[in-house]
Amino acid sequence: MPFYPVRGAVDGYSRKGIKGDSLTMESLTEIMQALGHFPITKRAITNHKALNEAYQYAKPSSFSRGMRIDIGGLAILLISGTASIDENGVSVHVGDFRAQLRRTYENITALLESEGCTWRDIVRTTCYLRDIDRDYEAFNEERTKFFAELGLDPLPASTGIQAHLCRPELLIEIEAIAMFRTEGEKAGA
Repeated sequence: MPFYPVRGAVDGYSRKGIKGDSLTMESLTEIMQALGHFPITKRAITNHKALNEAYQYAKPSSFSRGMRIDIGGLAILLISGTASIDENGVSVHVGDFRAQLRRTYENITALLESEGCTWRDIVRTTCYLRDIDRDYEAFNEERTKFFAELGLDPLPASTGIQAHLCRPELLIEIEAIAMFRTEGEKAGA
């Protein structure tokens, strides 16, 4: 079973560490304390080949497509609610739930690629459906197919919520969180 040492703030590497998949509250606390000593940088992310900026909409909105947070060799992407919008800010596949979901996945994929990561780095999604009673079965079928095509294992944590979306023609919107190590950084370093 692999052993992952946890670097402490004062005493170098802890003897506790994390063995295999065993993460205790004590080791999690130690990790958080160690991360607290790293500088934190953040910046907006985008991919103009897939999506325009929200402030360029006919009715401008004030948000970033996503944020990248870097903490000591760990990158976290917080991807804003993303829908079936094209590179000009136009809603596409109006009235077609499955096609809107596929375009939403394409847009999220483009945002991930712009930061050098993939769906394998996604740890959580929050999925907003305009009509969860009507569309959940189609949503789950398409999501299962998409994740199977990518060979995702484990699957990201996820929540499905019924919600009024920002445009009446949109049927699905997805937020995502991705986490990955940055190049040149080693675990425990």
